[in-house]
Amino acid sequence: MRIRLLAVLAFAATLLSGCGYNQIQINDEGVNAAWSEVLNQYKRRADLIPNLVQTVQGYAAHEKEVLTRVSEARANVAGIKATPELINDPAAFAKFQKVQGELGGALARLLAVSENYPQLKADANFRDLQAQLEGTENRITVARNRYIKAVQEYNISVRTFPNNLTAMVMGWQTKPNFTVEDEKAISAPPKVNFGAAPAPTPAPAQNAAPAPSPTSAGYQ
Repeated sequence: MRIRLLAVLAFAATLLSGCGYNQIQINDEGVNAAWSEVLNQYKRRADLIPNLVQTVQGYAAHEKEVLTRVSEARANVAGIKATPELINDPAAFAKFQKVQGELGGALARLLAVSENYPQLKADANFRDLQAQLEGTENRITVARNRYIKAVQEYNISVRTFPNNLTAMVMGWQTKPNFTVEDEKAISAPPKVNFGAAPAPTPAPAQNAAPAPSPTSAGYQ
């Protein structure tokens, strides 16, 4: 009886392995792990923002619009529940990516504005926050790239034969992925011009006398 049971279990394991069930599960766990790291780095960035805004406000309180946009963008990010189910909902995932891109753009504008305040740039706390933010942005890029690769592997595993048959039976769908080019466009910092506006070109005099011709000037 035990031998028969072991034989059935061995056959079931072979069947599951042959139909891609195990591989899909492995790839799904890889996606979940990569997504957790993405969220971890995005949270790290969000946690830096209150101190960064407070520091900038101490030197440039009149930059109210820029400071407000950063705070609003952070609030929009916090308003999205980054649950594990989010990576299975293309619409929710796209919204998550959009608000994160907008927050990145607001932060880029804030750092651009800070270039106009030498005392702010010299502040040790600001320099430390800026360094932490830059490091976090690099970590976000790395984590996002790992997630992109993990999702690609998972999507391939549920779309290729014979795995796709198992995925169809189990109801497993492809997962949404980051659209890198779109996010770059959203995150592109706006151009900030701190230079003085060019002086207007003087208009020609309306009643100026015409220049004398060579003849009238005595040149024969």
